[in-house]
Amino acid sequence: MTGIDIVVFVAYCITIIGIGLWVSRDKEGHQKNAEDYFLAGKSLPWWAIGASLIAANISAEQIIGMSGSGFAVGLAIASYEWMAAVTLIIVGKYLLPIFIEKKLYTIPEFIEHRFNTTLKTILAVFWIALFVFVNLTTVMFLGAKALDTIMGSGDGSLVIYALIGLALIAAAYSLYGGLSAVAWTDVLQVALLVIGGLVTTLAALYNITPEGGIFNGMAHLYDVAGDKFDMILDRSNPEFQNLPGIAVLIGGMWVANLYYWGFNQYIIQRTLAAKSLKESQKGIIFAAFLKLIIPLIVVIPGIIVYVLYTQPEGTTQIPGVLSVFTNPDGSIEYDNAYPWLISVFLSPGFKGLVVAALAAAIVSSLASMLNSVATIFTMDIYRPYFNKNATDRQTVNTGRISAAAALIIAVLIAPLLEDVPQVFQFIQEYTGIVSPGILAVFLMGLFWKKTTTKAAIVGVLSSIVIALLLKFPALGLPFLDQMYYTLVLTIVIIAGVSLTTNPQDDDPKAIHTKASMFKTGPAFNIGAYVVLIITSVLYIVFW
Repeated sequence: MTGIDIVVFVAYCITIIGIGLWVSRDKEGHQKNAEDYFLAGKSLPWWAIGASLIAANISAEQIIGMSGSGFAVGLAIASYEWMAAVTLIIVGKYLLPIFIEKKLYTIPEFIEHRFNTTLKTILAVFWIALFVFVNLTTVMFLGAKALDTIMGSGDGSLVIYALIGLALIAAAYSLYGGLSAVAWTDVLQVALLVIGGLVTTLAALYNITPEGGIFNGMAHLYDVAGDKFDMILDRSNPEFQNLPGIAVLIGGMWVANLYYWGFNQYIIQRTLAAKSLKESQKGIIFAAFLKLIIPLIVVIPGIIVYVLYTQPEGTTQIPGVLSVFTNPDGSIEYDNAYPWLISVFLSPGFKGLVVAALAAAIVSSLASMLNSVATIFTMDIYRPYFNKNATDRQTVNTGRISAAAALIIAVLIAPLLEDVPQVFQFIQEYTGIVSPGILAVFLMGLFWKKTTTKAAIVGVLSSIVIALLLKFPALGLPFLDQMYYTLVLTIVIIAGVSLTTNPQDDDPKAIHTKASMFKTGPAFNIGAYVVLIITSVLYIVFW
């Protein structure tokens, strides 16, 4: 990186930390309480909610990992983004009204309302472990690896320094300011992410052919890599095991998306911080529109790198490209795609902007995860088990300490991910062992009044056994199919145990809903129809 790139990057770091500290400062005569720290005082407008949802979601595992999967798989990996847009509509219409009506701080808290404290605690511990040992570590490792490739020689010498730097930037404002600092800085981070992502994609398209030109690049990309634009893969495709054809649309992808967008603390937390339900639902629709454009800035660059790597006729020749991606054993380092693209095609100044955008995506997700770890640990473990009468000061300080501990652990563990090939697929596959069972418990608890606590506990424990059995290589099941079958079988088990233990009456803790709860305003309805139409057109065009 040149001097101007470093200036741009440092300016970003100072600006984000400054904004985060300023918006989270204690107002005159008002000290932060639990609602201020964990739910931003329930004051977020729709545009901040939508931006924050995307900033929390789009991080290193999306930008780096999904670009790597775009190199390996093609546009089919965009199903995670486009189907997420539809999933957000479902969450906004059918789940948010219940969560907000219950005045929740955390998702485990809902489990206590519907079932019991024991199950809530089990899931709270699970989510903290997932955030610390999977989410935080992968985001930090991929981010540090990308910065090493862009800012250094790519030999790993800067990884540790980048890990520490990213951790310090996230900690500088999120530990002090809580969700308010995270959400308001996310507005700037998303703008930077979209601008930086579009700059990278357009620059790569412009330079993919010797003649130059964005439209020439688009035409060449589609001509020589047309098979990479298939959304629905057939069985002959080597990536069918990751994205099993039509089953993506009607099977396990729904499990992954509903679990992630509906019951994931660090995602759903900002919707619980809205001024009102309608404001939260408008934020959901805004996020859905943003999800539709994300593949343009995270998947298309991976396909471009695939073309530059395979060098079909008419493609710009890049010296040394094979050595960047090919390991000594012949395997391909897919996750080098995005950082390599930045280092090759962006001019001084723009490179600093895009590196800042990449850092923005990483830091915003880190900050969101840290705030969620703090919220779950404090509200679901510390207060009920260690200090039931904790003051606001004690509560907030405990949240800060727990988030700092999580960050330190993640920094120490992150380097162990060095040998994982496609990190995005790795996250999806191993989260998929537990997510179907948890999703089954939530869906049955929300929408079937006979569901009992005993059935929920049996269901969530048996789901792990089922998921592991379905992973046997002899079955040959794609992991999205494994997730779908695990969900269905877990629902059957929950229903069976519930009917056996409580055959006649509704469960005393059943959720009682009215049709009026699910009525949505004109802004949400119009937005939802537009998102559904655009998504349908995209699938028809790229089927």
